Amino acid sequence: MHRLLERQLKRFFGDPATLSPQVAAFAGAVDEAYQAADADRLMIERSLDLMSKELGESNAGLHSQLAERRQIEEALLQEKHEQEALVKKLEDAHNQLLQSEKMASIGQLAAGVAHEINNPIGYVNSNLGTLRTYLDQLLAVLAAYEALESTCEPAKLAQVMTVKKQVELDFLKEDVIALLNESGEGIRRVKQIVQDLKDFSHVDEAEWQQADLHHGLDSTLNVVHNEIKYKADVVKEYNDLPNVECLPSQLNQVFMNMLVNAAHAIDEGTRGLITIRTGMVGDQVWVEFADNGKGIPPENLTRIFDPFFTTKPVGKGTGLGLSLAYGIIEKHRGHIEVKSEIGKGTTFRLWLPVRQPDEEMK
Repeated sequence: MHRLLERQLKRFFGDPATLSPQVAAFAGAVDEAYQAADADRLMIERSLDLMSKELGESNAGLHSQLAERRQIEEALLQEKHEQEALVKKLEDAHNQLLQSEKMASIGQLAAGVAHEINNPIGYVNSNLGTLRTYLDQLLAVLAAYEALESTCEPAKLAQVMTVKKQVELDFLKEDVIALLNESGEGIRRVKQIVQDLKDFSHVDEAEWQQADLHHGLDSTLNVVHNEIKYKADVVKEYNDLPNVECLPSQLNQVFMNMLVNAAHAIDEGTRGLITIRTGMVGDQVWVEFADNGKGIPPENLTRIFDPFFTTKPVGKGTGLGLSLAYGIIEKHRGHIEVKSEIGKGTTFRLWLPVRQPDEEMK
């Protein structure tokens, strides 16, 4: 008899041998059901053991396949990284060529723009002068009419006074003069920018020549004024310098890169200070650009002149500015010194010889 059935019979009837025939028959049927259930259970257990073994073998096979696949994926990923690095090198070389071409053509472009702007500026400036003459004449006539107001009939005078009040004549007379003055100042500003743009480019001056570095600095400041005016104030501390033998347009590009980098070093939401200093030691002059921006981490100081090295966000720089500046200063037989402190700012000092070596060495 099944142990579970025997336990229950003892619990409710005592000794199973004393059971009535009916209960004994029922117990026998139940016992057969228990025995069949045990047989089914044993069969299920054997089936489960077999399935578990098969699943284990399948799982081991899958693990092996996954390991192989992972190795293949890692190899493909490594190959992808290597290909991306090669593509990046090619892109960098391509971008460097493009940037060099852009820098080479900037002078011609600037001169062309300056020429195109100069003509309409001349028209506007001439027209403003004529308009001022006409306005002075009209105001003189108006003053003569106003002098006759006392001789007008009261009714007509009242009409005139009403019209003058409606158009705010007194305000108009003052404002139209102010508007002309502002327009004239705007035209003078544009003319100065155009002249500075031409001075910046020196498109017709590609040869070595004697140049005033202060004039180049001022012209460049005017060109990059819009880049700096919202970020920092500029202080100029110029000392007396002789004219320097150089390629003016290339030095102006260096000055521009230094000023723009200084402006970009100023934290957003703060107004910084950019100081430009000049001086001379022996037969060399120096130009210094100091900012009170975020500073350069020490680990980056040795890399800032490397081509394409930049810490600016994507779209904010090519990483060529300081590299090109370094190359131009070296071409002038000079060198660049840099000092920086995190949170306090950075100072670049450019050293240049006053005179260049013989033509064969240039």
